Amino acid sequence: MEYIQSVIAKNLFNLRKSRNLTLDQVSERTGVSKAMLAQIEKGKSNPTVTTLWKIANGLQVSFTFFTKEESPKVKKININELNPISDHEGQYLVYPFFPYRPETKFEIYIVELKPGCTHDAKPHQGEEYILIKEGILTVHLQEDHYVLESGDALQFTGTTTHRYINTTEELASFFLVMYYPEPEM
Repeated sequence: MEYIQSVIAKNLFNLRKSRNLTLDQVSERTGVSKAMLAQIEKGKSNPTVTTLWKIANGLQVSFTFFTKEESPKVKKININELNPISDHEGQYLVYPFFPYRPETKFEIYIVELKPGCTHDAKPHQGEEYILIKEGILTVHLQEDHYVLESGDALQFTGTTTHRYINTTEELASFFLVMYYPEPEM
């Protein structure tokens, strides 16, 4: 069995079981025969794009839902393997260790501010959690100022106007967790 075929098989089976649907019910919703669905779930048939679209539409999931692989149980990342996102001509560097995923609702970065750098962050949804790795960082939150050193942490809502400043001659580096809670209804 081809690898992608096994991924599609597993995802279809797991989706059907999580919704407590029978093959007959999925067939009714999708217009794909029960026999074909069973063959796909067993990995014995590689569905066409058209068939996969019928299944996706009938079950109201994205087309790519069926090709999505599980996240690895363990993921090791080294900062030297990452390409930072930079601003201020390389004076402000953001290393995206764990980008946002809807199922986790957070993202994790290491941010570096070179000596003398000031970065005005745009207000955004969610919350920020900062833990100073090294150096000294000044954080302005509207009218309040916080001077943070290695081992200090700060939490605030992203909708607050905020600015990061390194007034020292040394690198300031911090871990940044951005958390996006469910929107209130």
